[in-house]
Amino acid sequence: MTYDEVLAAAREKSSKCKVCPVCNGLACKGMVPGPGAKGDGKSFTNCVEYLRNIDIMMDPVFDNSAGQDGGVELFGRRLSMPVMGAPCGGAGMNFGCADVSEYQFTEAQVMGALQAGTIAFTPDAPQDEMYLNGIELTQKAGGMAVPTIKPWANDKILRHIRLAEDAGAVAVCCDVDSAGLINLKLLGKPVDPKSAKDLETLISATKLPFIVKGIVTVRAAKIAAELGAYGVVISTHGGRIIPDAPATASVIEEIRDAVGGQLKIFVDGGIRSGGDVYKCLALGADAVLIGRPVCHAAIGGGAEGVGLYFEKIKGELFDNMLITGCNTVQQITRDKIRNRNSY
Repeated sequence: MTYDEVLAAAREKSSKCKVCPVCNGLACKGMVPGPGAKGDGKSFTNCVEYLRNIDIMMDPVFDNSAGQDGGVELFGRRLSMPVMGAPCGGAGMNFGCADVSEYQFTEAQVMGALQAGTIAFTPDAPQDEMYLNGIELTQKAGGMAVPTIKPWANDKILRHIRLAEDAGAVAVCCDVDSAGLINLKLLGKPVDPKSAKDLETLISATKLPFIVKGIVTVRAAKIAAELGAYGVVISTHGGRIIPDAPATASVIEEIRDAVGGQLKIFVDGGIRSGGDVYKCLALGADAVLIGRPVCHAAIGGGAEGVGLYFEKIKGELFDNMLITGCNTVQQITRDKIRNRNSY
């Protein structure tokens, strides 16, 4: 199986998503529910365009006898690359794929990531079955997954956290940005933003690393750090919440400057190549999450397809490291990139 074959199969199986050669949000703008972003789709397309306007500074004068190593330490584990799968469900609702069950969809993401030496975040939904699928697969993967919980009432979140603990998960996540997700409202399962007091209750209730997803401001990142969160995910939920959210990569630097090393910074949104991964790391992220392209790989090739996709991204990341004097991802620093708008 090749990656091109995976994409071709995904196109055949997906009635809502065109599985474009470059997943940039142009063909699916306004398709929510569906694969696109809300309104005119700018919250998605801006993420893609922002990264395109950053150049990587070639600098091949260095000793490369050690080669390239993409390894990172996260959640007390060694991952093969600073790239993980974002929490994605809705094979039917969002992609129009009738041939892949929700269990199969999540299984492909978790096991494909595991095969590539990394991990996936698992989804939550109004149907408890989707979260429970992720819990079962987390256990099957030896804990190498991050169950992600919608911002339900705290008592329900706490029950979900206990399930993640029992499954041996390496961490747990709450995607607070889901508070504005139209899918949940359409299904009669509204959720709400979380106060600092809510987050304090949740973070202090578990020994698992706790990640807050859906952060785009310094203020919220500082609160998460002060409350003891392990990390935040800079995310606009794929542009699916409001049409005028910022490009996620555009706020990495200011959040990193504000919190320093107090917590891990992850980012998702429009990351489509190993070069994009490189740029996010240079801006200050510890790792990235990728959503829609991983979904395409899961639909078109199952776990094998997802594994192929992650290896493709890692290879592209290594290509950029090779030509910029980096043996490790820790050497990818701010001076390695330049914003095209600044010169």
